[in-house]
Amino acid sequence: MEEVDQHQSTTHSKPVDAAEASFEVYSWPVIKFDVPPHRTYHFYQQFRNTSNPNNFLKGVKWSPDGCCFLTSSEDNTLRAFTLPRNDSDDTPVVASSSASDEVTDSYAADIRVSEGESVYDYCWYPYMSSSDPTTCVFASTTRDHPIHLWDATSGQLRCTYRAYDAMDEITAAFSIAFNPYGTRIFAGYNKSVRLFDLHRPGRDFEQFSTLQGNKEGQSGIISAIAFSPTHTGMLAMGSYDQTTAIYREDNMELLYVLHGQGGGITHVQFSRDGNYLYTGGRKDPFILCWDIRNSVEIVYKLYRSTEQTNQRIFFDIEPSGRHLGTGWIGSYI
Repeated sequence: MEEVDQHQSTTHSKPVDAAEASFEVYSWPVIKFDVPPHRTYHFYQQFRNTSNPNNFLKGVKWSPDGCCFLTSSEDNTLRAFTLPRNDSDDTPVVASSSASDEVTDSYAADIRVSEGESVYDYCWYPYMSSSDPTTCVFASTTRDHPIHLWDATSGQLRCTYRAYDAMDEITAAFSIAFNPYGTRIFAGYNKSVRLFDLHRPGRDFEQFSTLQGNKEGQSGIISAIAFSPTHTGMLAMGSYDQTTAIYREDNMELLYVLHGQGGGITHVQFSRDGNYLYTGGRKDPFILCWDIRNSVEIVYKLYRSTEQTNQRIFFDIEPSGRHLGTGWIGSYI
């Protein structure tokens, strides 16, 4: 019996060891704060040579597959850059630090999408993969325009999603986000959110008010939207009325409202495990952390020097979920 038990335990342990070995193939790199970062690529002239002499970058977002990134700038243009492939080595080619760096960009953008007005928000399709061109799309919303869905490989407009006000005039969304399954676009408006079916472009949508009959809810513009990454069916929406609210995705039921931000909400983001929510506001020097399992109090605050600017300052959480990085005034991160 001892020999049989020993044989069975050895037999069952082999697949487990193999599975554990497969999980240990890749681990996120450790950030070394005692080592100064080096510049890998440089982009300057493409944003300088425009009709707007005061052009500046407003944001950058990585694609879900990590192969390219999308930028938004004051010249109302979206640019997509694909990282160069280096087949001989897994490490990127480090750009030189000569004086010519300020003259020549590392490489040109693959596509340039010129919007007619100021870009309010933009986002990648959640299942975007460079190996499948049909998924290479991103959405954008601009002032006085409908929501646009762009082809990230050609720069062509694939379709539009239009919302109309009481006067039957097109009204622009202030924020947009794909749901985790990539089937709908959630768009934030003044005191309301509209839901568009991705496969039904045009003017068909569902509309939900963010202000309940008893005046509970959000009474301002919905300026930021984020979904829980753990597919719990919850989403967070920030408003310029300085509140963040948690809703159910399936029926937009209001679960609770978070109060405490010192300015209009400009960014909301869940932690990697979906248990915490981070919020930031305009002219508010603190990023607030909320435990959505206990939404009564703020867990902690992170200071950043943004109280003197009206600009929308973003933040992000690195892939391992251990560190949060944020923009700062004075060219600091």
